[in-house]
Amino acid sequence: MGSKWGSCFGLPLIFKTFVMRKVTLWLLVPVLLFSCDRFGNKETDAKKDLRIVCLSKHLTEMVFALGKGHDLVAVDLSSTYPDSAKLLKTVGYHRALSPESIISMDPDLVIHSNDIGPETVLPQIAKAGLNIKAFGGANTVDSAKLLLKELGNFFGEEKKADSLIKKMEEAIAKATDTLKAMNIHDSLRVMIIHFGLRNNNYFVMSGRNGVGDKMLRLAGATVALYDGKGSREMSAEAVAMANPDVIIATDFGYDRMGSMDKFITDVPGVSLTNAGKNKRIVRFEEHDIIYFGPRTGDNILKLVHLLYPDLKSVAQ
Repeated sequence: MGSKWGSCFGLPLIFKTFVMRKVTLWLLVPVLLFSCDRFGNKETDAKKDLRIVCLSKHLTEMVFALGKGHDLVAVDLSSTYPDSAKLLKTVGYHRALSPESIISMDPDLVIHSNDIGPETVLPQIAKAGLNIKAFGGANTVDSAKLLLKELGNFFGEEKKADSLIKKMEEAIAKATDTLKAMNIHDSLRVMIIHFGLRNNNYFVMSGRNGVGDKMLRLAGATVALYDGKGSREMSAEAVAMANPDVIIATDFGYDRMGSMDKFITDVPGVSLTNAGKNKRIVRFEEHDIIYFGPRTGDNILKLVHLLYPDLKSVAQ
């Protein structure tokens, strides 16, 4: 006969229920621990197909180069290489991202390189439960190679990453040999002018010892010294004082003006420089000069031939 408590294996039903709940809880603990990282985000297996939102343009190029571009469902506005990236949905400029747009993509993973904004975007998407992973930058040749290694390991594409690094090293060596063969005696003074989408104005990108300056030096140029301190807008006087022989205009800012003549007359100080007077304004893709990556050697060669067209045949 059973008591009003009920029994199982001679134990009261209430005690059995308590024990079972305890056991269930302890069984769930390792599941929770292994399915979440220390920030509470779900772990993802990047070797499988995922829905990824990429918020840094150099990561976008490298993900495609590793053969994982099909995993990308959205990118930031500055991710314009390769052309396939332009077909993806965008979630705002990488310095002015839209948390709502990122969340609406329902991604398995959001990747970035700690070069995004505003400051509130990461806490907002983390609060929404999205899985977020930061990777390194690509501000030097060595850091770009390390990043390719890191991404290759993450996606299970180690051999492909090694192959990309090898080709990158070979292309940079070829660019170096080409430059030596040109035997340049008078290095050109060069300035890079970029149109910033975040602030909606033109600014001098070079002169800060960034990627652009490093690439100019690798291409046999001298960085024109620009001193625009104390000026929020680009200083026409400082541009004139720097007096570059060649100005490299990144694609969006150049195209926005519609022509070289318009760029020379309307961008502050350009008409007063040797570059403006001699019409030595070179259009160059932003993604080719703002980070190092698999195509860096080819981009340096492209710069060399644009800066020194008369010596092109000598190098060949």
